[in-house]
Amino acid sequence: MKIKCLAVDDEPFALRQISDYILKTSFLELSGSCSNAFEAMKMMSQTAIDMIFIDINMPEFSGMEFVKSLIDKPFIVFTTAYAEYAIEGFKVDAVDYLLKPISYTHFLNAATKAKNRLELISANQTIESEATENYMFVKADYKLIRINLNDILYIESQHEYIKIYLSDNKTVMTQLSMKTIEEQLPSLKFMRVHRSYIVNLEKIQFVERHRIIFDQNVCIPVSDQYKDNLQEFIDKYFIGRNNKNQ
Repeated sequence: MKIKCLAVDDEPFALRQISDYILKTSFLELSGSCSNAFEAMKMMSQTAIDMIFIDINMPEFSGMEFVKSLIDKPFIVFTTAYAEYAIEGFKVDAVDYLLKPISYTHFLNAATKAKNRLELISANQTIESEATENYMFVKADYKLIRINLNDILYIESQHEYIKIYLSDNKTVMTQLSMKTIEEQLPSLKFMRVHRSYIVNLEKIQFVERHRIIFDQNVCIPVSDQYKDNLQEFIDKYFIGRNNKNQ
């Protein structure tokens, strides 16, 4: 699978050079070449882009302003003739910063960094779990971490990441959607109770006023969308509702 790239630069020579570098790199695909940020904006509204090579200094709408305006940012590699912009570039989580004139070696290093990040994200999208569903592997801090399902208290959504809370008070942050993790977890053991929360049903201590309580410090809200599912689970194990002695 190739990384779909967009080259953006108001200098014709620089734009042609980056475009040529993309074309000669086996794991990259040139989706478009734009002479300004407005063209890039239009292109991104029409085509899915994985990575942008963009000049920071462009008239009217700079590359930095353009990147900051993006909600869902692809991988960003800034190109510029001014070294002083490097720190500002990394503040917006740019993969790399290329100082003009750009050699193919430096370009390839930046592209490889993005490739490694993409592979890390792709690996996270496919969570490996045993058929017995006792544990799973997720990627965090550039390594695979084994998590025993019995150790999970709950999972919280944090934008494009999820945070897994464990019974030993440790947490693991990994880049996954709630939908992906929910589909991989055994439904008899885990339940989504809120847009932002999945809980381990075996770890629930109390349920009170539409809240799940694990201990005195952890209360998970139950939204209206999911409360019927939780109630069905509680009813299944509830003792006493139909007890005539009560």
